[in-house]
Formats: sequence, C-alpha cells, structure tokens
Amino acid sequence: MNYRAWVAGAISFSALATAPALAQTTLTIGTVNNNDMIRMQGLTSEFTKQHPDISVNWVTLEENVLRQRVTTDIATKGGQFDIMTIGTYEVPIWSKQQWLAPLSNLGAEYNADDLLPPIRAALSTDGTLYAASFYAESVMTLYRKDLLEKAGLTMPEKPTWDFISQAAEKMTDKNAGVYGICLRGKPGWGENMAFLGNMAREFGANYFDANWKPQFESEGWKKAVTLYVDLMTKYGPPGAASNGFNENLSLFGQGKCGMWMDATVAASFVTDPKQSQVPDKVGFAPAPCGTDNCPNEGANWLWAWSLAIPASSQKKEAAETFISWATSKAYADLVASKEGWANVPPGTRTSLYQNPEYTKAAPFAEQTLAAINRADPSMGPEKPYVGLQFAAIPEFQGLGTAVGQVMAAALSGQQTVDQALAAAQAQATREMTRAGYIK
Repeated sequence: MNYRAWVAGAISFSALATAPALAQTTLTIGTVNNNDMIRMQGLTSEFTKQHPDISVNWVTLEENVLRQRVTTDIATKGGQFDIMTIGTYEVPIWSKQQWLAPLSNLGAEYNADDLLPPIRAALSTDGTLYAASFYAESVMTLYRKDLLEKAGLTMPEKPTWDFISQAAEKMTDKNAGVYGICLRGKPGWGENMAFLGNMAREFGANYFDANWKPQFESEGWKKAVTLYVDLMTKYGPPGAASNGFNENLSLFGQGKCGMWMDATVAASFVTDPKQSQVPDKVGFAPAPCGTDNCPNEGANWLWAWSLAIPASSQKKEAAETFISWATSKAYADLVASKEGWANVPPGTRTSLYQNPEYTKAAPFAEQTLAAINRADPSMGPEKPYVGLQFAAIPEFQGLGTAVGQVMAAALSGQQTVDQALAAAQAQATREMTRAGYIK
C-alpha cells in the first residue's frame, strides 16, 4: 500500500471512530395475542427502519395473563414494560392514580381530533389523553347467512334473544359439526363476564344498583344467565367453558358456528379468505335485545385495546414515538397496502369511516360505527359507575374474575344457575361492603 492510500484509509477510520454513535433504546411492549396485535408485530420492521435508534422487544400474552402482568407491574412500579396494552377499564382508574404518563407529544400529524368521540372520551381524563387506541370495538351479531336461509329464517333489523334462540335450534347440526351458537365461556372479567355483563344489560340489569348493591340475583341477571346456559348446553360447541374470544373466532372461521355475539373487531377476520373458510357467507346485525321494546338498541359495549406508557418509564420519548406510529393514519395506510383495507384496525378514527375505499372493502363498517356511537358508558341515576360490560372501579378486576369462575361452573354443569348467581351475589356483597361502597 502506498503512503497516500494509507493516509486516506487512516483518516477514514479515524472519522468512523470519532463519529457519534446512535444511542440505542429498547422498548419492551406487553400486548395481547389478538390478530391485530400479531400483525402489528410483523410490521415492526417498518417502524425500526424509520427509527434505527429504537428497537422493540415484544411480550405477547393471553388476555387474562396480560391483565394480571401489567396490573402487577404498574401498581408496584416494576418497570418491566415501557408500553402496555390496556383498555377502557384501566385508563380512568390508573390515570387518576397517576400511574400513566399523559400522551402530550404524539406529533402534529397524529390529529387527536380525528378520533371517534366515544373512544377519545373513554381514553381521556379531564380532557387529557392517557392511552392511544390501536383498535376499538363494540358488540355485534355475526351469523351465517347460508345457514339462516336454510333454516327458513331472516335476521331481523333488531334481533331479539327469542329470535336468536329459535335460530340457534334450527341452525344446529351436530352430526355435521355445526353449532347454532358460540359464546364466550372462558372465565375472566374481560372474557365471559364482558359478554354476560352485556347480556344482563340486554335484559335490563346492571352490575350494581344506585346504592352499589350487586344485582346478580335480579330478574335481568337470572333471565340472561339461564338463557345463556340453556343455549350453550343445547346448541353450543363442546367445552364451551374454555372458549374465549380467540377460540370462538377460530370456530367461526372454521364454519362451526351458526351465530356468534361478540366484538365487532372479529368481522374483518371472519370475512378474510386467508383466515376464514366462510368469508362470503357472513352477515352482521346488532347485538340482541332481551326486552320487547329494545330500549338500549341492543345494549352495546365499548372497548379499545390501547397503548399507554407507565408514569415511571424512563423511555417516554421513544415510547411515545412508537405509539404515535402504531396508532396513526399512516399505519392504517400501511396495513391497507399490505393486507387490504378490510384488515385495517377498526373503530378508532372518523376519517376511516369517511374513506370510501374502506367502507367498500368492509361490509361490517357501518354496523361497527353505529354500535360504537350508540355505546354510552357514563354513569346515571340507576348506574353509579362508568362502564358497560365492566364497572370502572378498582375492585371490579378481582371481583369480575371471581364471578367469572362461578359462571363458568354453571356453564359446565358444576353448579345450577341459581347456585351460581347466589354465590356471585354473596361474594360481590362481601367485597363491596369491605371496600366501603355499601354502608
């Protein structure tokens, strides 16, 4: 090597050696094992291309396990997660405890004013956003149009539980492995109790009355749980007490369910030919009513799987950068470019439902938007808590899970409905008295 080349090489090496290195930040994100989150993980490389100084470590957990882990971590300031996937239950409670960092630097392009008003309100405290919705949902009836037609029935504009019972019987063909109805049975405050709490509202009952007395032995709860157990025993799949959202999603996609009342977010998956065996045979209707006059328009629930930052996090800037990317309009465009508009995370932004490409590709869009807009989680004279399928009080997480175990026991035949409801009433009364709600 000649002298001139050697000098050039030495200068080049020196420049590299003294150039400032990018400070690497690793974000640990705890999330749920739902399809939209799995897709987000698959697209993370798109984020790291734009932000090479940030790497992402995913911890993906089953719903009940995720809730236990993130609750323990944030309450103890354990610092395991830099971003947590939480929902409309946790946000109002944890923000008031000052456990969450406000999302005040999501960037000008984020446009919080574009969020659907019910979702923005549910994730805000005193006008400040504490979590950003990745996707949001209400509840709907998903059904097999071909099986309903074969049964000689037409889905009403506002289905009742009487009609659903009739249809479940006629659509069931156990010899062919087809069950008339699939409903959540897995115990958990966000699993079977999310469904049963909503079903009880469809029969006019809440979790607590105006004086915080539990309502599990009320007429509405008795009607709801009795019908639930009867339908699932006669027309549901075997082992239903172990089936949550994901298990029923799989069953429906395999063509084994005639009807399924569950989260609106399921619609894009059961109509996706890559994930469903019956993509062109699915119809959508509101959640059923339990009373003749349908006062609650089907008693819709409201939920948003959302990304939030623990207040104790030392990586808030990087965490907010990721959250802004994952919940932005640009992310929706990214999903659409790779998976099609029907697979964009639903229920978050007004602009999505004004996009003709989306509404054309998603036959469930109108029903989803209507259900979200009809859901009103606010408290009132007969309901002293915020929430629909849950009660937004700290005690509900433990209480709801314990009651969920009792309801699963009734579904599996270990207890009668009356025994289960009596046990739930006694347990809830003890807890609410101990916590000071009942004087």
